[in-house]
Amino acid sequence: MEIRPAEPGDIEGAVALHDAHAPYLVVTATALRHRLEAPAVPGRGTFAAVDAGVVVGWATSALIAGSDLLDGQLRVLVHPEHRGRGIGAKLLEATHEELRSAGATSARVFADPSSVEWAAQWGYQQTRQVHYAGIDPRKAPDLPGVPSGVELMPLDQLEPRKVYEADEVAQRTKPGDAKITSRPYDDWLRGVWTSPGMVLDLSMAAVFQDQVIAFTLGNGDRRKIWSQMTATMPDYRGRGLARLVKCAALHRAADAGVQAAYTANYDGNTPMIAVNEWLGYYRIATHAVLICPF
Repeated sequence: MEIRPAEPGDIEGAVALHDAHAPYLVVTATALRHRLEAPAVPGRGTFAAVDAGVVVGWATSALIAGSDLLDGQLRVLVHPEHRGRGIGAKLLEATHEELRSAGATSARVFADPSSVEWAAQWGYQQTRQVHYAGIDPRKAPDLPGVPSGVELMPLDQLEPRKVYEADEVAQRTKPGDAKITSRPYDDWLRGVWTSPGMVLDLSMAAVFQDQVIAFTLGNGDRRKIWSQMTATMPDYRGRGLARLVKCAALHRAADAGVQAAYTANYDGNTPMIAVNEWLGYYRIATHAVLICPF
């Protein structure tokens, strides 16, 4: 058994591990290749557990962009047949070291409820739950009516700064444990807009008077996508715009041949959960949200 920083040769095995045991996390070869080949960034670590040439464990860490105090997040996945051998502990410790060295004041992880007691050994405490849900985009309902004066547009047809300005508002007002203040535009361009894993042509915005008033943003590939952010600007909430842009994005995904779309919502985010239920998303898993102060 070898536990080490991940290498490009591990990508195929990592994708297979996630597809088999946590497909709703939407780990793609494109995103992993970019992650491993991009210049080093503080807090961003990727680690593999390899047994006889097979990837049996995978862990990633990153700082939460725009958080204040500076928070980190991580994922750890170990093949079920290899659990109970200390692999998860070593991967967790590697991600902790990465985040601490970058100045993170805490680490957040979404974990199977069965691991809550295990994670408490490192100081993790549960704050809430998060629900994962999925849908075949081809089964999305008909598109709702578009309000007068509103135009639906794919994100790749918009000026990126307009989307950035809307995302800044969305990040500050979204549910969550991390306090988001502001993310520099250049950092957002690198981390979001130009990231190879983003599917801007399958992400949609509602535009009114040249302003993005609602949007949904996804990443993935032409096989599966992850809806990572959906938001409506505060002055336009309660008008069905989140439902509209998410439905339009699912239709575009279906037309592009995507067969699975996934998302997640915090327990208590009633409006977005209702939107996803209307769209036909079905619940796949519920994880505990765990926070560990450093």
